[in-house]
Amino acid sequence: MSSLFPALADDPSDRVALRFGPRSLTYARLAAAAGGVGARLRDRGAGRVAVWATPSLETAVAVVGVLHAGAAAVPLNPKSGEKELAHILSDSAPALVLAAPGDELPEALGGLERIDVDALAAEGPGPVTASAPAPAPVDDEAPALVVYTSGTTGPPKGAVIPRRAVATTLDALADAWRWTGDDVLVHGLPLFHVHGLVLGILGPLRRGGSVRHLGRFSTEGVARELNSGATMLFGVPTMYHRIAEALPDEPELVKALAGARLLVSGSAALPVHDHERIAAATGRRVIERYGMTETLMNTAARADGEARPGTVGVPLPGVELRLVEEDGSLVTALDGESVGEIQVRGPNLFTEYLNRPDATAAAFTADGWFRTGDVAVRDPDGQVRIVGRKATDLIKSGGYKIGAGEIENALLEHPGVREAAVTGEPDADLGERIVAWVVPVDPQAPPGTAELADHVARRLAPHKRPRVVRHLDALPRNDMGKIMKRALPS
Repeated sequence: MSSLFPALADDPSDRVALRFGPRSLTYARLAAAAGGVGARLRDRGAGRVAVWATPSLETAVAVVGVLHAGAAAVPLNPKSGEKELAHILSDSAPALVLAAPGDELPEALGGLERIDVDALAAEGPGPVTASAPAPAPVDDEAPALVVYTSGTTGPPKGAVIPRRAVATTLDALADAWRWTGDDVLVHGLPLFHVHGLVLGILGPLRRGGSVRHLGRFSTEGVARELNSGATMLFGVPTMYHRIAEALPDEPELVKALAGARLLVSGSAALPVHDHERIAAATGRRVIERYGMTETLMNTAARADGEARPGTVGVPLPGVELRLVEEDGSLVTALDGESVGEIQVRGPNLFTEYLNRPDATAAAFTADGWFRTGDVAVRDPDGQVRIVGRKATDLIKSGGYKIGAGEIENALLEHPGVREAAVTGEPDADLGERIVAWVVPVDPQAPPGTAELADHVARRLAPHKRPRVVRHLDALPRNDMGKIMKRALPS
């Protein structure tokens, strides 16, 4: 634990490390609480440990305690269905499960030994008198986390993330964002995912800073925390969209965002329209970064660089990134138009898919590049713009390779469009035709195909206009706010 979180060993002060609502832990008390959990896990010889990952102080203590023990945490989404949860437990075979006292666990976890993580045991007035147990000595390549992917093309796969990847990613972000122990991060992200857990909890702890978790995201909570000392905000596009919608009626929110040192969006592309609304109201621009479960973070807009809407910055220190054609040839053009699959290589990568040597081998090229499945272009200055997923967002129409993301951004600039998703479907003439799935602002008077096609053609190019428009009441989204295109009506 000391190598990942030096402040837990070196800081005996009453400086707050974690705060969830009215409950908080100082670094000294977190070290004692996590050290106690770690000692119990070491006594049982636990290798992998399930964590019932509610947005709570106990989840943070549990994960840090697992790392203290030299074991690997398997964060469990409390909203997982029975079949998915059973698969994760069977695949990861955890030795036991950590949960907050009083949490009601599903039957699938009934066969595991349970340890209640009582963060309150480390709270109370006065100094911490007992020294925290020393962390177990652990190799940098040892697993820190097993995080399960969303499973859109089959059962979720467990990505084994080594301690090396956690440390190098967080240090690279510190370089890009000038992230220090003086920063106070606020977010309301779930803690079973890389964004909320690794960046949002382990990130501040590695820097020796502080995190204030909202429990449940609200614009009021964001305004309150940023106006009372927090310096950074992490969110997903759904959260920033709600912020953009609320700004005209919430002056305290405008003040809060205007005074923040850093506003960061991730987990999906932030629509340009929301970028511009936030910048116009606050004078501050949201920056984006790009990563995934298997790679942690690959790129980021730098705090001292240009925050350009639609881009996710440049590769982080230590990360190699290239774009590749379907035939394996490199895309070398920096023209903002030439599309290729992103492949990455570096110390930020996962080790393997647990129990899936076939899937692990298929994910890497012979020379060690990870195939992300994301497609992108690079601007003349090297900045990366994600245009979608290779499987669902790369549309081949009329001899062109077209990324769905830029069309979605253009559609969102239309005043009659509230939400938009773009896919391709077979077309005898074009190969694929572009289909726009639109949630209209006014369901009684939705914009039609010709209107939206002209709107897109004026902003992008005629071959990128949608040929079909389908109206929906809402787009299907997952817990992180990503649109699930495979769930769109067939």
